Amino acid sequence: MSQNIRVIPKLDIKGPNLVKGIHLEGLRVLGKPEDFAKYYYEAGADELIYIDVVASLYGRNSLHDIVAKTAKEIFIPLTVAGGLRTIEDIRSVLRAGADKVSINTAAINNPSLIREASRVFGSSTITISIEAIKQSDGSYLAYTDNGREHTGVEVLTWAKTVEELGAGEIMLTSIDREGTGRGYDLELTKAVSEKVSIPVIACGGAGNSQHVLEAVEAGANAVAMASILHYGFIEKHKNLSGYHEEGNIEFLKSGREYLPGIDKVDIGDVKKYLHQHNVPCRYS
Repeated sequence: MSQNIRVIPKLDIKGPNLVKGIHLEGLRVLGKPEDFAKYYYEAGADELIYIDVVASLYGRNSLHDIVAKTAKEIFIPLTVAGGLRTIEDIRSVLRAGADKVSINTAAINNPSLIREASRVFGSSTITISIEAIKQSDGSYLAYTDNGREHTGVEVLTWAKTVEELGAGEIMLTSIDREGTGRGYDLELTKAVSEKVSIPVIACGGAGNSQHVLEAVEAGANAVAMASILHYGFIEKHKNLSGYHEEGNIEFLKSGREYLPGIDKVDIGDVKKYLHQHNVPCRYS
């Protein structure tokens, strides 16, 4: 393990708000994405991932304004996902300020898009999102639309295919673990990491720093996380203004623990833990 492991906050966005759920459902408003992004950048995040979680409902990505606003204040790579279906869609978010894009539904529906996009924008710009659900026989199948739509596509075969088509990396999400705080799916992470030679971002399930270390030991080149970072931020920077027109803000108003099994940590805590366990990362 020679290259630095990247620690990447994942921000799920609905309309103007940052939201979070479990298994990508039951979304609750947590705050303004630009506030979280600026804080994470200053705390040492290596990259950020913005996901328009309702893009599939409208057939388009609506993050352009938020991306443009964020790109003026942060100077680390920003990946944008959700509703990107064509070369022009990709070009549009890159012009808005994104550095990379992540594609799922359109890639499965039209695999040639991966080859064309990688040729036009470069492989390093194209991430393929794989949303995996473990089946009763132990295999993993890929899903789309935040884990709602069954595709019948087997994950390991698909991972190898997207690499061959020119994708620069894979964002691998376990829908079974997402938002639960029970840890990443290490079997899935290991299997995909061993199948491909491009970087794999483990996503879904982080509840503490130990889970992050386990994902790295299973072969992940980067770790994406949301809950363990978001709830720590909220505790320090709760802001109830500006959300009355949209979204479920009952959680923010209640002050309740969201999920007792999830630690509240910041990026510095995660990186310190990795550093203490001899994992190379950008840490000072």
